[in-house]
Amino acid sequence: MPEEHENDTYHEVLEGTKFHGYNFWILGFTMFIACIGLNTDSLSAVIGAMLISPLMGPIQGLAFGLAINDLKLKKIALYNWLSMTIISLLASTLFFLVTPFDFNTYQLKAFKSATIFDILLAFFGGMAGFIGLIRKEGTKVLAGVAVATACMPPLCTAGYGLAKLDWQFFVGGLYFYLINCLFIGLATFLLTRFSKIHLRLNKEGNVGLVKWKWVFFITFMTIPSLYLAYQKYNQAKLESRTLSDSERIKILEEKLEKLESENSNNNNK
Repeated sequence: MPEEHENDTYHEVLEGTKFHGYNFWILGFTMFIACIGLNTDSLSAVIGAMLISPLMGPIQGLAFGLAINDLKLKKIALYNWLSMTIISLLASTLFFLVTPFDFNTYQLKAFKSATIFDILLAFFGGMAGFIGLIRKEGTKVLAGVAVATACMPPLCTAGYGLAKLDWQFFVGGLYFYLINCLFIGLATFLLTRFSKIHLRLNKEGNVGLVKWKWVFFITFMTIPSLYLAYQKYNQAKLESRTLSDSERIKILEEKLEKLESENSNNNNK
């Protein structure tokens, strides 16, 4: 059972979905911090952007609204999520168009391909995030979840791809972002239902249709991640094999040098 009263949880979720006032400014600051971190390969800046990003609010709000069939909450959350996403994408594109640093950094590469492991991180992070939301003092939990379920860095990576017309970065970063959003939302949806939060629940709503939508989106979004995980496995295997081959060559060279040295000593005798 949730620790907070259902009304308190509802209003907390609703407040997190809003895109005006402090959330508007925080989004702008987060976007710039993430872009600078990606551009300069600064891990601390990227983590800072994860911590303060307000993007998780409307994601949880939309999933929460779907779970309790609250049409008003669903509309507000969806509109604000789309607004935040589009503004962040366009602003990060503009940043990478004007920045004098044009480096393909390690941090950018890290957010251009999401595997099944990133899906698991987003899902279990979303579960922890929901528990942090309904707890009376869940700030620390939510901070940890924000790092585990990165939203702003992959979106800014997509902005980098758009600015440089590098579609691998654009599609990869956008896919990474959407995967995180989907599975954070799924975790919130499931736990809202299982935690018996029934405020504003419309039992006559088409629950079956909602479930089929979840199944469709999960299946559609998971298939590419499995392929990417398989690619990463093959790449790691190839690198391991290459390393082993180079070690063998080194051993053979050492043996050859030893034989040449022995032959040279025998000839001198």
